[in-house]
Amino acid sequence: MRLPLAGVFRSLRGFNYRVWAAGAFVSNIGTWVQRTGQDWLVFTQLTDHDASAVGLVMALQFGPQLLLLPWTGVAADHFNQRKLLIATQATMGSLALILGLLTVTGAVQLWHVCIFAFLFGSAAAFDAPVRQTFVAELVGDADLHNAVALNSTSFNAARMIGPAIAGLTIAAVGTGWAFLINGASFAAVLASLACLRIAELRPNARAHRVRGMLVMLFLVGTFGLNFPIFISTMAIGVFHVDARGFGLLSSCMAIGTVAGALWSAGREQPRFSLLLSGAAVFGIGCTLAAIAPGYWFFAAALVVIGVAALTLTNTSNSLMQLSTERAMRGRVMALRVAIALGGTPIGAPIVGWVANTYGPRWALAVGAAAGFAAAAVAVYALMRRRGVSR
Repeated sequence: MRLPLAGVFRSLRGFNYRVWAAGAFVSNIGTWVQRTGQDWLVFTQLTDHDASAVGLVMALQFGPQLLLLPWTGVAADHFNQRKLLIATQATMGSLALILGLLTVTGAVQLWHVCIFAFLFGSAAAFDAPVRQTFVAELVGDADLHNAVALNSTSFNAARMIGPAIAGLTIAAVGTGWAFLINGASFAAVLASLACLRIAELRPNARAHRVRGMLVMLFLVGTFGLNFPIFISTMAIGVFHVDARGFGLLSSCMAIGTVAGALWSAGREQPRFSLLLSGAAVFGIGCTLAAIAPGYWFFAAALVVIGVAALTLTNTSNSLMQLSTERAMRGRVMALRVAIALGGTPIGAPIVGWVANTYGPRWALAVGAAAGFAAAAVAVYALMRRRGVSR
């Protein structure tokens, strides 16, 4: 009798995907360690609890996704994807190590973090579309949706571990070591890329609902996916916790994102209706977080937000890839990433200003409004689709 879990983890049957997943998981943990450390450094050490500064750093880190859009997708479609990943991963690892050394020696300043955020974001802009389309080379189209969902599971399982490690590390030896840990973690993914069986790769060819998905991703990505601002301002400004409590909140949210990713992995094919439910639940989760009377209620609301966010992003990822010719997937995924994350330079400073001016609960209300607006877009798209069918 076949266990249900066998279908959830079916992509792991292939050697190349197993090797890639192992290396990526270690690197993902390091990424979350650095993200938590960076937010804590900017919010509590380099500024006097300035949410706008956190928003500025986010804008610089995610701005290159939009700025470099004409080149990132073309690079993903035209260059050898494994070699391009080696280059981007090595670059990000080196940047993390340098920033870590600056912080450990006490020389770091806010402008250093801003510059490194922009450089890291530029490397990530080239990394994101090729990393997402590289999955098809590892498993082929038959298991593409499952592999995409397992990638998200890995990223968000690491989200449960990384912030907790960051909180303990910051409390014990200082923020700089969070960056050094991330820099070292890139060795794992570089080793996995070097160990792949090249002959077993499946190289991609080179060279009305989609519009709705892009609008939804823009709304949620611009005004909803500002978790560093939401969590840091609520943790410190409302609940008055230390670095360990701050890291635990990010780990709590990761419980939801892992659950959402595993749920996605268990589905045979993605459906557009899931985008509607994901956006609506995201709005509900942000509303619950905004009115949270205590720390643990807020942590529980973050679990709901995590499930919804992963349902929305994973479903849009798979639907857009499966509805696009293989030769164009790199460019389409670059556009998707740019829409989802490139709006952050617009939304993060606005959300940070709202948090500073009216309080963190109102910043979460902005995220809730974005989720409900995205749900309205999905309803409109579904109604148009049914009208055309008739």
